[in-house]
Amino acid sequence: MINLFSYNSINQHKNTIKKINEMYKHIKSYPDVLLAEQTIKLKKMLSSSDIKNKKILTEAFATLKEAIFRATNLELFDVQLLGGIILNNGNIAEMKTGEGKTLVALLPAYLNSLLDEGVHIITVNDYLAERDANLAKKIFSYLDIEVGLITQTTTSKERMNEYKCDITYITNSELGFDYLRDNMAIHQNDIIQNVFSYAIIDEVDSILIDEARTPLIISGATKIQKNFYHNAEEVSKVLEKNIDYNVDEKSKNTILTAQGINKCEKILNINNLYDIENPWIKYIINSLKAKELFLKNKDYIIKDNQITIVDEFTGRIMIGRRWSDGLHQAIEAKENIDIEAENKTLASITYQNLFLLYKKISGMTGTAKTEEEEFNNIYKMNVINIPTNKKCLRKDMPDLVYKNEYVKWQSIAHECLDMYKIGRPTLIGTTSIHKSELLSTMLKELEVPHNLLNAKPENIIQESKIILEAGRKNTITIATNMAGRGTDIILGGNIEKIIEEEIKEYIKETFNNVENDLNDTKINSIIKKIKLYSTNNIEDQKLIKLNKIYNELEKKYTKLCKNEKDYILNLGGLYVIGTERHESRRIDNQLRGRSGRQGDKGTSRFFLSLQDNLFRIFGGNKIENIINNLNIDNNAPIESILLTKSLDAAQKKVEAYFYDIRKQLFEYDEVIHNQRKAIYKERKKILTHVFTRDCIIEYGEQTIKEMLNIYFKNKKEEKILKEIIKLLNIKTDTQELANMGSIQLKSYLNEQLRISYDLKEVYLEQLRPGLIRQLEKYYLLQQIDQAWQEHIDKMSLLKEYIGWRSYGQQDPLVEYKNEAFNLFINMITYIRQTVIYLVMRSRLIIEP
Repeated sequence: MINLFSYNSINQHKNTIKKINEMYKHIKSYPDVLLAEQTIKLKKMLSSSDIKNKKILTEAFATLKEAIFRATNLELFDVQLLGGIILNNGNIAEMKTGEGKTLVALLPAYLNSLLDEGVHIITVNDYLAERDANLAKKIFSYLDIEVGLITQTTTSKERMNEYKCDITYITNSELGFDYLRDNMAIHQNDIIQNVFSYAIIDEVDSILIDEARTPLIISGATKIQKNFYHNAEEVSKVLEKNIDYNVDEKSKNTILTAQGINKCEKILNINNLYDIENPWIKYIINSLKAKELFLKNKDYIIKDNQITIVDEFTGRIMIGRRWSDGLHQAIEAKENIDIEAENKTLASITYQNLFLLYKKISGMTGTAKTEEEEFNNIYKMNVINIPTNKKCLRKDMPDLVYKNEYVKWQSIAHECLDMYKIGRPTLIGTTSIHKSELLSTMLKELEVPHNLLNAKPENIIQESKIILEAGRKNTITIATNMAGRGTDIILGGNIEKIIEEEIKEYIKETFNNVENDLNDTKINSIIKKIKLYSTNNIEDQKLIKLNKIYNELEKKYTKLCKNEKDYILNLGGLYVIGTERHESRRIDNQLRGRSGRQGDKGTSRFFLSLQDNLFRIFGGNKIENIINNLNIDNNAPIESILLTKSLDAAQKKVEAYFYDIRKQLFEYDEVIHNQRKAIYKERKKILTHVFTRDCIIEYGEQTIKEMLNIYFKNKKEEKILKEIIKLLNIKTDTQELANMGSIQLKSYLNEQLRISYDLKEVYLEQLRPGLIRQLEKYYLLQQIDQAWQEHIDKMSLLKEYIGWRSYGQQDPLVEYKNEAFNLFINMITYIRQTVIYLVMRSRLIIEP
């Protein structure tokens, strides 16, 4: 079925693409100097026009197309230009694997960088950020555009400079943490980010959908409660599943039964497990989750005697990341590993609200159409399918379903054996480390050579090499989730990379004894020189020799890889096997998309069993009944259109379920996000203003107003007047004040506040010039940060128990908004009063 929106969008840009190509032919004749001057010319055009001006877009895209050609010898296809236009309009370009998304992102990045507000290109990991930034630097060197790169290893000082670049490559998590750290800074010079103008998000579905379930959190350590974790672990061992507690795999939660509650109370010798003064319930629930829902070699691995999380979407390990709210500690107790301190949330934000801070966002991916509604509702982005440059020839075969899971794995292993015998490259996608290792063991028994790629450190080192080999003859590759791997599988092998590997080995063997400092960086630099210059330009005899070897290898592998590719295409291209349907059709499509790159032939097929998670958790009895009614032998696979439809329905159900979770997270976080923006705005005002006195006076007058309201409301209670006098640190008779009217009393107290503060300022300025300003800033920031952290904790607790309101026929979200508003007002009042008290009553002793 043709999506009319996509079809019309594509049609309306035909003329623009035609004009870009006409301009490109004209710009081709420009020397390098004139090409570089295009940036200044376009900036001048923009100063008297608008970014939406089609003339500027046409010339900017044509200029970049030529810069790409000069740097890489690649000429952009029309569909890539179309992708660039879609991105520039703030939408999502759905482009299949191997269609050149990396280059497409550069088109709108260049155009928007001309505004001098900075463009952020966001990737899912450091490897991709670094790889893409290096390519961009090469291309933009022709256009005098500065490209920045931020990874986990970039220092604060370096980050400041990288953010100032025209275009900055960064991962989603680094961007989020920098934002939170900036809003915890205690000095203006510590702020590293600039304005959030325009973001292009690579693998947009992975970042805005998959990762949107978990907020970004900056934590601080709290006291370790080792006994609680170990004791709760012992209790969880005694409790029996389906008797003392039930497991809800859908929501990844455990629920104690009445019998379980009684058992816990007896073991722990307490009266009420759910008493608010009693801490045990949190620890026991986390221990049960660790026992039932978080599995070793699936959700985490043990590396360097630490629990290391495995990303469920990409299969990568997440070093330095920890589960919050005591769950990580519960898993440490389960695995008998040293328990680290639990974390206290200092600042947090969801990816939804982080990216909504930008004036404009756009994204690219191979799979987004299934989540179009969510992209539209939350981010106001449409998903537009970009046609492939060459027609996709991949065949997606019907699923094969087995009654027994072990029979399924046997069938997959024998399928791999058959493919190995005929030489057809095969990629098998698994959902966990445990399953990938099970298949690996089975293939070893069948004596089938294969490569294994999962989150274990020894396999990660080989990652790019394994993916590079995956398209070659007789290659069987097992990999956990393939999302965001960022390396194309090329049939017959990637000629350039194969030559590079051979040259590296040759350099190591030949020159290692001569040059002691021969490391990977130096070897890469040598290879770069070989590729850049012909032998005529090289005087170094060593490089001349290497250049000749490089040219010989190029001839050899060009022929060899072409023959190999033709052979594989005759067999049907890359064969992709899925071993389990994922909770989202999108992740399945990512795996399928590894085959059929750039018009190549290919095949995909899923081998499933009734014990798979999707069947068990979401399929219900319907699918099992269909299979039982067919009355088929246990070892025989079932291939049925009805079954495939039921599976699709189950996946849609899962997608809807997780969309509701993300939507709920977004709606609840929207409440705290508005409060966050107000607090961060106030912090920024304090950090950037030199004269913070105005802020203190404003806080004081607001405090006087609030306290006087209470005073008159409580029929002129003398105690409140005494509190105001104490707070403002003024000497006056309460009886005299009691006789005043509301307007007179307010004016008098405001005047006294100013006089008292002037005296304080004069006194402190005599002690040390500038001291009062430092003191003001310190007290303001200290109290805002402290109160905000406590507020986050209160909001987290409020969110946990507000759900119970639904039992009283109340809307939990409405109740949450009301209570959150009251908590926020109380926090603001507390900040103001505490700051005034500290500033007005502090006594300083200056030591010589």
